[in-house]
Amino acid sequence: MALLKWNQKLTPLDNEIQQLKRQVISMWEMVLSQLQKAEEALKNMDRDLAREVVLTEKRVNAFELKIDRDCEDIIALFAPVAIDLRFVLAVLKINMNLERTGDIAEGIGKFVMDIPQDFDVRLFEITRVLEMYRQGNEMVIDVMNAFEEEETNLARKVFKKDDLLDEINKNAAGIIADFIKDNPSKIESALYILSTIRKLERVGDQAKNMAEEIIFYSEAKVLKHKPKNKKSEE
Repeated sequence: MALLKWNQKLTPLDNEIQQLKRQVISMWEMVLSQLQKAEEALKNMDRDLAREVVLTEKRVNAFELKIDRDCEDIIALFAPVAIDLRFVLAVLKINMNLERTGDIAEGIGKFVMDIPQDFDVRLFEITRVLEMYRQGNEMVIDVMNAFEEEETNLARKVFKKDDLLDEINKNAAGIIADFIKDNPSKIESALYILSTIRKLERVGDQAKNMAEEIIFYSEAKVLKHKPKNKKSEE
């Protein structure tokens, strides 16, 4: 495997793959920073920080395009096979998932910038949106570490962690509806929180997709379209 030839002289393909891996990790760190800053902006109604998150999205998009081009160049110039090919194919999909995660952070940042009034702190408590946010961030960190360390067991833990995000998302609509009945003047902020919860549920989906790709290139196992309990048992 090109990624693990520590005691061998690296080939040009090995060097390209190592460089590609470093680029992906750098993009991952940037997207994670976006998510975390968007969380801080949400908690503290920090519109300047939210604006920073929105502006950073342009850098994430540029990163995505560069990684795509580099993957295409590796395939065209080196014709990788076996695990090297699986790695490049996985990176193409992970790259897309990271860009979409950056879009989610940007969307939350825009909510903070656009809402005319501060969020009612009771909404944070009753919807558990901040708990959901922490779990989503943890999932993105776990799958990043799994990618960097080539550790499929760590990648598999992401599937179970998504249960909390699903639970909070499932209960959110009813909780928000009850809040709006009692607080009709705060409809807008309540709907923003509901939209944020929907976005965070998609963060979990992106993390699971990336975990699947790590398992695919490491073990040649395709997990897509399998039942959730089968994924966690594999």
